[in-house]
Amino acid sequence: MNVRIGNGYDVHRLAPGLPLWLGGILLPHHQGCEAHSDGDVLIHAICDALLGAAGLRDIGIHFPDTDSTFKGIDSKILLTKVMALVRAKGYTVGNIDCVIALQQPKIKDFIPKMVKTLANIIAVDEEDISIKATTTEKLGFVGREEGIEAYAVVIIYNAQ
Repeated sequence: MNVRIGNGYDVHRLAPGLPLWLGGILLPHHQGCEAHSDGDVLIHAICDALLGAAGLRDIGIHFPDTDSTFKGIDSKILLTKVMALVRAKGYTVGNIDCVIALQQPKIKDFIPKMVKTLANIIAVDEEDISIKATTTEKLGFVGREEGIEAYAVVIIYNAQ
């Protein structure tokens, strides 16, 4: 069995009055992500981890921010396209482990819905996706509520 590991990272600046999409769901908050797409840092980190594990480079190669086709696009669509690329190379997702760093809002109550949303797109059991959240104890740009970041690690495998 061919097993591969990928990691992904994404960060976006927060700004007042924008929607805050995270893990495929809209969170109630007075700030959202400045981005070419909907700015869902969690999905972007997962996409990069999946693409890297499959040897398919990164999200910017496949969905460049210079292409107006992707302006404002729902990141769930990007994840669906990434999964098609990963599957086309014969890989299946084993598990995904993620960390989101943000000061506000507190997201622990939203994580089950994020997991369900992502599991449906990726076609894995909910127990195969782990999402954790942390603050930075008011340190750095995350602590000052200027931005949000996400990290993801994935295992994919080809059973052939």
